[in-house]
Amino acid sequence: MLITRRELEIPVVKANISLLKYFRTEIEKNIGADEIPVRFVVTRNDSNVYKCELGILRGTVGLKSQRPASIFDFVPRGIENTNSFNAVMIVPTGIGAEIGGHAGDATPAARLLACICDTLITHPNVVNASDINELPANGLYVEGSALAQLLMGTIGLQKVRANRLLLVIDKHPDSRISDLSKNAASAARSILGIDCPQIIQMDPSVLMSVENSSSGSAVGKVEEFERLCKVLQDHRPEYDAIALTSIIDVSKELIMDYFQSSGEMVNPWGGVEAMLTHAITMLFGVPAAHSPMLESTEMLELFLGPVDPRMAAEAISSSFLYCILKGLHQSPRIITDRTQFTQPGLITASDISCIVIPDRCVGLPTLAALEQGIPIIAVKENKNRMQNKLEELPFAPGKFFIADNYLEAAGVVAALKAGIAVESVKRPLKHTKIVEAEIKKMIAQR
Repeated sequence: MLITRRELEIPVVKANISLLKYFRTEIEKNIGADEIPVRFVVTRNDSNVYKCELGILRGTVGLKSQRPASIFDFVPRGIENTNSFNAVMIVPTGIGAEIGGHAGDATPAARLLACICDTLITHPNVVNASDINELPANGLYVEGSALAQLLMGTIGLQKVRANRLLLVIDKHPDSRISDLSKNAASAARSILGIDCPQIIQMDPSVLMSVENSSSGSAVGKVEEFERLCKVLQDHRPEYDAIALTSIIDVSKELIMDYFQSSGEMVNPWGGVEAMLTHAITMLFGVPAAHSPMLESTEMLELFLGPVDPRMAAEAISSSFLYCILKGLHQSPRIITDRTQFTQPGLITASDISCIVIPDRCVGLPTLAALEQGIPIIAVKENKNRMQNKLEELPFAPGKFFIADNYLEAAGVVAALKAGIAVESVKRPLKHTKIVEAEIKKMIAQR
């Protein structure tokens, strides 16, 4: 089994139809019977085409588990629940985001937004910082594909006290590197109190490599994926969440270029990691997260010097694993049975109050919010490789806001929570619009 990617050009639709349905129809024309989409993003749109990137799981004919539901399945929410205010914060992985594109450097923004919300729902890329994870106390750590399906209305999230973690690691040729991962797990057990009774050491493991797409985003390829699926199937009764750490084929030269780029280069690891965890969560229905493993101890001896602050967490780490162990410890359970969606405490699409994303990003979360009528706040300062104009999407009035930065975004979130029209706190304040009802003309036409 192989996880790979495909780039597509889809003609711009002129009719007033659902973009989600349109993209689904067009993509299903371009995939084979043994291929399953695991990730979808629009990288650029103009007057003629949508340029799209699709992550694909290939070779699924012999898949033992039940074929998963499509990532394009959509269930509209009937109402918005207003008993609590729950925001979603997304920084897509691998797009070179100015904030959140490196190593947990969107965490301060997440903590700011969390102060305003009852619950902040976010994904690993926002708070993963190698051996550090400062997820807000009221934050939920949700794998990216599960977060998209939450907004699509097909799953619910149930808070948990703790998960049983299955940690799967590569059997590294240099046992010292494998030992770093084992010690990280032991540290999380003894300090955080995670339930991780055993570590599965894979040999041979999956093969992960990095690539760049035509948009400049980081993507990649995962080969021999069936090896990992076999392990996860064999141990299925034993875990509630899956932590993975494995070697990703990245050259020493690329690593040095990245750390010396002052943040200008896209983090090379994140894109292929997202493709892997999307596929796992989709197939097994549990939270999953991945951290890269050093290729050799030589990497520990690289003299990086002072690096860009956004990369510093990676520069001081050795196993890169603790962040996902902490995140998965209380990552919410994924509920697919819609008959349970009315249970107290379960979070569904009806409970989402707003979404905060970098400007220009169009993926399933953006499209789902557009269809569900969930307000989107796009942050201009969080520049990235995407080239979409969100303001051209058919948002309903009052459902799309552009903020210059996360400080302003927090103000918009606060206004939405308080029920205050955002334009009412800005100046100049437009004159109240008055429209004459054409009653006489209506009577005359009877």
